[in-house]
Amino acid sequence: MKAKNLSKARKERTRADKRAQGDANALKFGRTKEQKQADMKAQLAARTKLDGHKLDK
Repeated sequence: MKAKNLSKARKERTRADKRAQGDANALKFGRTKEQKQADMKAQLAARTKLDGHKLDK
């Protein structure tokens, strides 16, 4: 058994726990590439439509 710095071990364990929580959140709340592209396409269409209705002064 190799001696280990307890502070480093605690920090590594904390990092691993946070990484696991982040991965779980990404699965739970994340959006797929297709969803992001669809939203961007809808935003662009709305912006284009709005720009087409602006009045020039």
